[in-house]
Amino acid sequence: MQKLTRADLLNLEAYAEQRGDFRRRMLEHKQHRKVHLGPNATLYFEDRMTIQYQIQEMLRIEKIFEKAGIEEELGAYNPLIPDGRNLKATFMLEFEDPARRETALQQLLGIEARIWLQVKGFDKVYAIADEDLDRATDDKTSAVHFLRFEFSVAMIEALQNKAAPLAVGSDHAAYLHTIAALPTQTRVSLLNDFD
Repeated sequence: MQKLTRADLLNLEAYAEQRGDFRRRMLEHKQHRKVHLGPNATLYFEDRMTIQYQIQEMLRIEKIFEKAGIEEELGAYNPLIPDGRNLKATFMLEFEDPARRETALQQLLGIEARIWLQVKGFDKVYAIADEDLDRATDDKTSAVHFLRFEFSVAMIEALQNKAAPLAVGSDHAAYLHTIAALPTQTRVSLLNDFD
């Protein structure tokens, strides 16, 4: 997938006019790229469209219209776009109660490195987490992580040409959950990331 440039973005006025339609299309697109892993974790698989939406929203909220500010946002978000050999996801740990969240984030220290994807017939691919900055401390993990999953050519071919199932899971001792095969619509959406 190509990285985004300033030419791919709408100016603030044009985005304001198109925002409702863009948002509707984005919500529909994202619904097939969201995977609930157990009761408290969700993977939001990113692609060029989800990142464009995120950048447009940041520019709108922050009222950024100058070249330097736009380039800064592109620099921050472009690394989250898959490059044809990987899948990238925002991983969120979700606990409504603040006290429960605090305890859970301590118990789940290191979970970001224990999230995996697996093409049937191949070894698990563990996430490479938070390449931009370390989000965990010595005593607790963060509620949000950015993950990258690198696939071999053989794995990608199995997904594309043999319709191999794609599993996802966590093998963190305090959060053991597995989905044996992602739903068809999710799998099909993620296959586009390998183009």
